[in-house]
Amino acid sequence: MQKLKFITGVMFPIILFALLSLILLSVSRIVLTLWQIDHTTGWQDWASILLQGVRVDVATLCWLLILPSLLLALLPTQGLLGQIWLFILRLWLVAGLWILVYMELATPSFISEYNLRPNRLFIEYLIYPKEVFSMLWVGYKLELAVGLIGSVFTLCLGWLLSGYAVRDLDAPRWYWRPVLAIFVVALGVMGARSTFQHRPLNPAMVAFSTDPLLNDLTLNSSYSVIFAARNMASEKSAEEFYGTMPLEDIIATVRASSGRPESFMPGDIPTLNTNLPTVEGKKNLVILLQESLGARFVGGLGGLPLTPNLDALMQEGWNFTQMYATGTRSVRGIEAMTTGFTPTPSRAVVKLSKSQTGFYTIAELLGRQGYHTQFIYGGESHFDNMKSFFLGNGFEDIVDLPDFVNPKFVGSWGASDQDLYQMADKQFTQLHQTGQPFFSLVFTSSNHSPYEFPDGEIELYEHPEHTRNNAVKYSDKALGEFFAKARQSEYWKDTVFIVIADHDARAEGNVPVPVDRFHIPALILGGDIPPRQDDRLASNIDMAPTLLSLIGADNTSPMIGHDLTKAIAPEYQRAMMQFDKNFGYLTRDKLVVLQPGKDPIGYQYDFTNQTMTPSGISEQESQRALAHALLGGKLYREGRYRLPPQTDQLQAMAVNH
Repeated sequence: MQKLKFITGVMFPIILFALLSLILLSVSRIVLTLWQIDHTTGWQDWASILLQGVRVDVATLCWLLILPSLLLALLPTQGLLGQIWLFILRLWLVAGLWILVYMELATPSFISEYNLRPNRLFIEYLIYPKEVFSMLWVGYKLELAVGLIGSVFTLCLGWLLSGYAVRDLDAPRWYWRPVLAIFVVALGVMGARSTFQHRPLNPAMVAFSTDPLLNDLTLNSSYSVIFAARNMASEKSAEEFYGTMPLEDIIATVRASSGRPESFMPGDIPTLNTNLPTVEGKKNLVILLQESLGARFVGGLGGLPLTPNLDALMQEGWNFTQMYATGTRSVRGIEAMTTGFTPTPSRAVVKLSKSQTGFYTIAELLGRQGYHTQFIYGGESHFDNMKSFFLGNGFEDIVDLPDFVNPKFVGSWGASDQDLYQMADKQFTQLHQTGQPFFSLVFTSSNHSPYEFPDGEIELYEHPEHTRNNAVKYSDKALGEFFAKARQSEYWKDTVFIVIADHDARAEGNVPVPVDRFHIPALILGGDIPPRQDDRLASNIDMAPTLLSLIGADNTSPMIGHDLTKAIAPEYQRAMMQFDKNFGYLTRDKLVVLQPGKDPIGYQYDFTNQTMTPSGISEQESQRALAHALLGGKLYREGRYRLPPQTDQLQAMAVNH
């Protein structure tokens, strides 16, 4: 150590902490890769992960240490000023080391949940400390303890080590300082960029596999989160990820792919189209959005035997057996179900600034047609910016946790599903008595980590009690109790219900878009809905047009989803899926995957066995996927996903009728 200190001179503290960080990050990467060894296919994967990982780590450390290196080269290390500066340097080095270590300690839990390193979701959750810390305290005590112990150890060891590193540190003579400063800055900039190309290092440069997790293992978690934060600040468009296409070509492709190009209308809203309802009159609409209920948990769809009530209901209503979510977050499911918006690599529109007012929702459409519109949630509706988005876009009424009186059970995410459904029944009864049709979005939360629900409500499927499978079983019981009560209500005969998941519990797999983890249940029920098993390929963006048709609502809107009350030829059936930065366009024949900075790739998807086989794709298939991937971002940025002025809409309805 003394020899290294003599050789490196005044830069010894920087080099010592850089070497220590490199070792710790590499050890973490090796441990994580061993843990996920089933994802690797050979030594080539290991070589890419470890070698490119060092490259990412060096770039990360250069960004972290370039400023203190510059100051260390220029400032004195003796006297009062020198002591103050060295104290600040020690704080900087120790804090940087702690952040690197803490993020690696937090990584296993995040991978277990999302099959990726911490990314933008990590940042988004930090915005809601009350809910998140409550969740962590209830369901992740071991992880919190590991993080605390690791943090204390890192801070103590780092402080001791930094004291040794700055002891007897001599600055170079004054005339060498500018030379050293220029050298360390030049070296730091080159290391941070890690390339002589036009753009600096980014995750796409070190990506080597079709398995997103392997590509993420190449990064370190601090870099992953910082890169995500920078992307969130600039909100990268799909064009920057997948390529460009003129808007007129996008619209032409989307219209041709719809199977009903004649329904689109001219004007400044490119996707504005009209769809006449299949029934007359005005029925109520209730969307029961189920948290994290993937098809693999639903017995009626070939999953685990956890949903006997939903399975029975599937025999009584219109059941979709091949329904696919657009994403892996609740806000993506809310986006699809309330706006029919196509998924993008950006955040869901629920959270974006330009969509907080003047953005299309079915609540605004139905409000114009005399409906009372509301959102019912057992937690705090400000979470994920839901309250702001809803109130700014057509929802008149929000019922959330503060409105619940003496709930039976309150967990980390709010009132239990039983309490939620009791509140929903109360609201529906009151609204029905007014004689005004209503639309209500009801969002469950019990099937969310840490999986809290009232004791003694179910016969446990497994032990310990608070597991996802048990939470699914409890949520299903609450759903069954609600429908048993709703069938006896006065509002039943006048209401169309849909039970649908926002997304699956965890999207994972060794492919760019794991299609089977986007498969979700969707069931439409109501007094006039006949039993039906529907095996057409569909997306949750198809549900809003379908539901509007079923309740007798005129639908002139920018939604491109199919009205499934009408025949859809197999060649026009499709689903769109956003998996982190990858976009999937699934048809009966092919899955086309778009990835940042890469050529599109294709797979043949076996819907029966849920397996994927690499397959070639045509230029037409590639362009169709690209058009749908770019559509949402284009319309959002230009403010063209909205309803026309109400007078124009009424005129369009009159012409159609």
